Amino acid sequence: MVNDEGVTMASRLKITQVRSIIGAQEKQKRTIRALGLGRPNWSVIQPKNPQILGMIAKVKHLVRVEELPEEP
Repeated sequence: MVNDEGVTMASRLKITQVRSIIGAQEKQKRTIRALGLGRPNWSVIQPKNPQILGMIAKVKHLVRVEELPEEP
């Protein structure tokens, strides 16, 4: 969606942890915690921005990501 100034508005992502962090590298554990997750089947809603997308890329094998429709 584009706002009045022609700038694309950020959408939201639903991030669900699907695998345990037991045995994962320490950096991956910290990334999962930074995303607001911690246990399998926990979900959080985060804005879609480069920082969040970078964190998801580092733990893509531990999470499932869904894009949510934008709110009016």
